[in-house]
Amino acid sequence: MPLGRLLLRAASAPLALVLLTSFLTSPAQAATPRETPSAEVRGYIDAHTHLMSYEAFGGSLMCGKPFDPRGIREALRDCPDHAANGAFAWWENFTRHGTPFGNHDPAGWPMFEDWPAWDSRTHQQAHHTWLERSWRAGQRILVNHLVANRQLCEIYPLKRDTCDEMAVIRLQAQRMREMEAYIDGLSGGPGKGWFRLVRNSAEARSVIQRGKLAVVLGVEASEPFGCRTIAGAAQCTREDIDRGLDEMQRLGVSSMYVCHKFDNALCGVRFDGGTTGAFVNTGNFLGTGRFWQVEKCTGQARDHTITPAGGLGDSLKDLLRLLGQAGVTLPLYPSPPHCNVHGLSDLGEHMVRGLMARHMIVEVDHMSAKAADRTLDILEAALYPGVISSHSWTDETYLPRIYRLGGMVTGYGHSADQFIAEWKRNKALRDPARPFGYGYGLDANGMGALPPPRANNTAPLRYPFKSPVDPTVTLDRQQTGLRTWDLNTDGVANYGLVPDWLADIHNRAGQEITTDLTRGAETYLTMWHQTETTP
Repeated sequence: MPLGRLLLRAASAPLALVLLTSFLTSPAQAATPRETPSAEVRGYIDAHTHLMSYEAFGGSLMCGKPFDPRGIREALRDCPDHAANGAFAWWENFTRHGTPFGNHDPAGWPMFEDWPAWDSRTHQQAHHTWLERSWRAGQRILVNHLVANRQLCEIYPLKRDTCDEMAVIRLQAQRMREMEAYIDGLSGGPGKGWFRLVRNSAEARSVIQRGKLAVVLGVEASEPFGCRTIAGAAQCTREDIDRGLDEMQRLGVSSMYVCHKFDNALCGVRFDGGTTGAFVNTGNFLGTGRFWQVEKCTGQARDHTITPAGGLGDSLKDLLRLLGQAGVTLPLYPSPPHCNVHGLSDLGEHMVRGLMARHMIVEVDHMSAKAADRTLDILEAALYPGVISSHSWTDETYLPRIYRLGGMVTGYGHSADQFIAEWKRNKALRDPARPFGYGYGLDANGMGALPPPRANNTAPLRYPFKSPVDPTVTLDRQQTGLRTWDLNTDGVANYGLVPDWLADIHNRAGQEITTDLTRGAETYLTMWHQTETTP
């Protein structure tokens, strides 16, 4: 047994907690970020993360919380069904290793022997102490998406929460307010915390100018307002959408998806590829009564390729098309390029126009090529700038149109090299008449991998280092409890290593990308303000 664990068992619980609290901070947490006196803000943005997804999918799929009033020991616990050696953690094993079989050390705080990890999908990645380290290094905006997926909730056998997506969204919004109050309590009282929920661009700008983190609420649901389909029939009305959007505004939501992962009554989705696609396609069938339907793309934009493709799918393509028209679908697909036959429905157009009428930001990621194309047509006709691709899930053909509208693009949290390559590609597509800023969509707690450790050990990140976004902040290796993480070997194992990842990106790509990232918060605020003032 490790020495640290023996010592903890020997100590009284209160004393152990006091002793271990000293491990929670790093040198970067010694000073509070300075207020920015100028009107233009400086800092980086995460445009896509899920702090409260532990309440989604039935509430038993994801382990740990970003905060717990009883402290970090309670917040960073493994799931009960992962007990012993993790052998029953079949979803964790499947998403991490590609097989339902495996094991891990289920002990979280204070040892963290096996989790959090860059490739662990079901363990908490964004405890508030880790997020605080990123804020102190220069992060100024976090767009937190309240997330729900009824179908995944129903598939997973363990539940403590409802599968009703809108009830889950309400619960997560409540948890966000509770987290803000909790951090206020740690910081001296109401309004004094560094974590501030904001409802509009002016409030966000004021928060940032005071040196704090502006937290924007978004929604990423698969069936918003109950808008699913069963055998092609919509299960919601325009009135349901109007009532739902009004409620989202009351909750403080400013940014929203129209569809996510599965086809719904509003739009077709951009497929997942590979083995993940096969699993999600099965979910689409269970949720809607139909597998994804494919046609050969006629334009430059396309959706991801579904596998397997070709072979029998090619020989039966005419029959499959006729069966699809009759409402019968089979998971057989012709050779690519693949495009979802479903675009933006009449109800989907009503929702897009409803978002515009409420001056909300339209998220185009996860829309099928046809749906994204029609959505951009609507936004262009109204000269509406409130549009974002936040985590690399739309076809790059559409990026120039987003930029010309005054919208924003941020890249998924890939490895440093891949993130840099995507930044170069996206910047080349920008509108040169507009200022350019960039950001990332880490998708923390979104059941996707975080940036991995470097493939080789050439030019490793050296500790301690100065934040490239705020050089007044110096960071050493991230420490929590008895665990110390190193980007070079651990990748972005938790949100606290985002500053290390950005420093590695800076070391590899130079000042230009750091300048663009530093302008990310200002670019988002400018887009948001223009959205609010569009007639």
